[in-house]
Amino acid sequence: MTGYGTAEVHTEKYSVKVEIKALNGKYLDINLRIPRFLMAKEIEIRNTFGKLIERGSTSISIHIVKHEISDNEIQINESLAKQYYAKLKSLSEELKAPDHDIFRITTGMNDVIYHDHEHLDPELYSLVLEVGKEAFKEFDEFRKREGDGLFKLLESYTQSISAGIPRIEELEPERIHTTKERLQKKLSLLTDDEGYDKNRFEQELIYYLEKLDVSEEKNRLQEHCSHFLDALSNNPKGKSLNFVAQEMGREINTLGSKANHPGIQKEVIAMKEELEKIKEQVLNLL
Repeated sequence: MTGYGTAEVHTEKYSVKVEIKALNGKYLDINLRIPRFLMAKEIEIRNTFGKLIERGSTSISIHIVKHEISDNEIQINESLAKQYYAKLKSLSEELKAPDHDIFRITTGMNDVIYHDHEHLDPELYSLVLEVGKEAFKEFDEFRKREGDGLFKLLESYTQSISAGIPRIEELEPERIHTTKERLQKKLSLLTDDEGYDKNRFEQELIYYLEKLDVSEEKNRLQEHCSHFLDALSNNPKGKSLNFVAQEMGREINTLGSKANHPGIQKEVIAMKEELEKIKEQVLNLL
């Protein structure tokens, strides 16, 4: 299920912003973007937020700005700085180039001045978790709002399928009448032939009449629709709803194969369209 949440906090020492975005996915896949000095906590951060998010293709971004840096964090590689300076000074003299910017250039060279990331401030890490959980609250509210909309959609699609059953029943007398006329016409042609097997004919006729009866399919489909709506109202799970939708599909397909009537076939097609919408949306449920 998709979701979005963000939160940020500013203190005298730090500014922390956490952003969580997720798209629907069958499994949990977290793309974590964090500063280098949080790398030691990467697994812990993944586990903490993974348990909350549960599923989906998720991006978590943590941005941190330090308003002050302790003396212990600032390190100068004096030996490397002297080597850079000496090399640049020598090159400047050889080329007779100005040397007034050599010191500034030296301090900007790689690894001359760097921050010591070995020791993570516990206060900062606690702040990151606090802001992250606030971002998750907004993220979860986003998912709940989407879930409410999804509930209404699934409820509407299921009710549309259920409403098709009485419409099929209204068409059944016409279907029976048409079928009866067709059978009587074929029967009259068959009975004119004195060589036909009466017992075999009766067996085929019983089989044919049973095949035309859709009472069980209608009853089971109605039960599946009711079950789906009940499950939808009681902490629904995607897998269980998908299973019920499959059962609904079986009954709808059987109705279509037994229909023998254009009006009923039209209702069956409409049911199938609603069922496909259900299957598509159920994939978004956790």
